Formats: sequence, C-alpha cells, structure tokens
Amino acid sequence: MNMKLLVVGAGTMGTGITQVAAEQGIEVVLYDFKPEQLAKTKKTINNFLQKKVDKGKLSSQEKEVVLKRIQLVEDLGDRVRQCDFVIEAIFENYEAKVQLFKQLDKVCNPEAILISNTSTLSISKMAEALQDPSRFMGMHFFSPVPVMRLVEVVRGEKTSAVTMEKGLKLVEALGKTGVVVKDIPGFLVNRINCLMYNEAARLVQAEVATAENVDKAMKLGMNHPMGPLEMIDMAGIDVALSALDALYEMTGNEAYKPAEILREMVNSGKCGRKSTVGFYNYKNQ
Repeated sequence: MNMKLLVVGAGTMGTGITQVAAEQGIEVVLYDFKPEQLAKTKKTINNFLQKKVDKGKLSSQEKEVVLKRIQLVEDLGDRVRQCDFVIEAIFENYEAKVQLFKQLDKVCNPEAILISNTSTLSISKMAEALQDPSRFMGMHFFSPVPVMRLVEVVRGEKTSAVTMEKGLKLVEALGKTGVVVKDIPGFLVNRINCLMYNEAARLVQAEVATAENVDKAMKLGMNHPMGPLEMIDMAGIDVALSALDALYEMTGNEAYKPAEILREMVNSGKCGRKSTVGFYNYKNQ
C-alpha cells in the first residue's frame, strides 16, 4: 500500500507508531515542536532497531533503510499536504486535541484521513470541530506499539464508510489487527482494563497485598502474561491516571474514580518504566 503518514506528537505512542510504520515500508513524517523530544525519539528508535540487528532479526543495511523512511520535523510546512493519513498522538486532553485538529483541518490534503489515537475521548465530539467530520476516525494503539498487535478502530457518528475502509487498510499495512468498536467512553479494552488497574492499585494502597503479590496472583490465577501493576508501569501511571479521570468524568461510575495512590505517585514523579520508578524499580534495567 503506497502511502505517506504524518504523526503528530513524539511521545511514547507517536514514537512507537512512527517506528512500526517505517518498519512496514511506509514513509513517515513525525512532527513535534520540542526538539529535545525529537532527539529522544531518534535515539529510542535507533536503539530498538539496533537490538533487532544484534539479535539477527534485522541487518545493518535494513536498519538504515528503515531510518531513512522517517523525517523528524519541528515545522510542518508543506509536508502536511503530501500525507494521506494524519495520526494525532499528543497527550490525552480534549481541548488540546480539538485545537490541533482545527489547525490540521485547514492545511491537510482534503482527501487525507484524520485520526486520533485517543484512548478514552469521544471521536464524535472531536469531529464536530472539523469542516468534514466524515474523514475523521479513532485508532487506539496500545503500548508498546512495536509489540502490541491490537488497534481499536473507532467509528464516530459521522465517520464515512470510505474513511473506515481506508483506516482498516492502514491498520493492516502497519501489521496490526484492527477491532472495530463503538464510540463510547474508554471504547472496549480500557473500559475493562482501567477497572483492573484501579482495583489493583487500591489493594496495594490498602496494604492487602504487595504489588509483586497482586501481579503474581493475576498471572498464576488468571493466566495473564503480565500482572496489572506491571502493565500500568509499562503503559505509564500518568497515562492510566488520565484515562481513569476521563472515564470517571464521562461515566460517573465510582469504580473509575482513581485510587489515591496513583495520583500521589504521579505527583512525585513515579510514572513507571519511563521514569525508572513506579510500582517497581527499573533503575538498574
């Protein structure tokens, strides 16, 4: 599938989406206004690919070909008009996403598909800010993107059949499996997972069990490959907290009200693997 992709936001998700696209032969432009974030992304992708080279899964020449497919930019310029798909991967804030899409709507190719990587926010509501809401859809990727195979493909109230068809083809081109879901708060996976994350955190907070024992119980008792607290550390405790805040606000369900320990950890800089400390310590890893 010959296409060009623009990814907006060089955080964890944007970096992962960019890497996967480039590995699948797709030309990618990754935009972020912070040069230090782009530098971090470049290092992250290079290190990930080098590990593949070291394991014999990729040749050095193939690694260089993948890297050449990626353009890291601080200024969009005319590049945005050349892209067939635009994936927004900024932080989980409704107003920030809407303002971004209003800007993109003015400068993108009118045939381009606009996509939000939101994990909780309403696609239908965000689409109201666009001149043509029929070309807008959601794609919820999972972290770490290079490893996780699932993408929740979200159809808004005004998303066209053509947009959905093109979006599903993009998911396939990225080597992922798409599951079409209804536009409800939290979609499918987060509606279930956030409850588990929150309850696991509450059990640790109440000193019912240690983080290690909570995870051990879920892995051995439920045959989960990872425990809920290992998963929340990997995804980012700050990300999980934002998702819970959004779900609690949108549903009013007390079960989604974040455990106090989560906010305390985020406020003290303990966000999981990316900060080297979360429910577990990763400083020596």
